[in-house]
Amino acid sequence: MANDWIIDVLADLKTYSKKNGLSVLAKQLDETTLIAATEIAPTQEKASEAANWELGDTGRHYRTITARQSA
Repeated sequence: MANDWIIDVLADLKTYSKKNGLSVLAKQLDETTLIAATEIAPTQEKASEAANWELGDTGRHYRTITARQSA
């Protein structure tokens, strides 16, 4: 996907927000990331395959399986 970079930018913004006490913004960025992933995906069916949400100590992060993880 040519527009994957936007997901990384949103993740960076969320990390910054959480570190600087902007919790409402960090929560909103979760939703924004999901919307971006859905719109970037070529079809609705591929959106669910392309998104892999994982929870960590910094919260939820979007990762594209095919771009960042081998099968």
